[in-house]
Amino acid sequence: MIGRTWHGRVPAKKADAYYTYLQRTGLSDYVKTPGNRGVYVLRRDDGDVTHFLLLTFWDSLDAIRAFAGADYERARYYAEDDEFLLEREPFVSHYDVLGTHGAPAA
Repeated sequence: MIGRTWHGRVPAKKADAYYTYLQRTGLSDYVKTPGNRGVYVLRRDDGDVTHFLLLTFWDSLDAIRAFAGADYERARYYAEDDEFLLEREPFVSHYDVLGTHGAPAA
């Protein structure tokens, strides 16, 4: 299994609206992609900025490519992202998942 992380920053006043937007776009597309095993959405408020860290789990690089395209190490963005994000981080990170140890249910 492969873990994929993406990080984004939004103005804190837009954080709730951004999460709603994420549910309609990226989160919805993740779960519709064959080979996706789920996603954790982490949120951290830091003054007037809110950070979102998405951790998705995938069966294979082929499954990730089905979601992200051939250049799967580049972050995938949506048309309205610029209305929320302070910048577009160009890359994501991938990790081999070695195991879980008491991981909480979402």
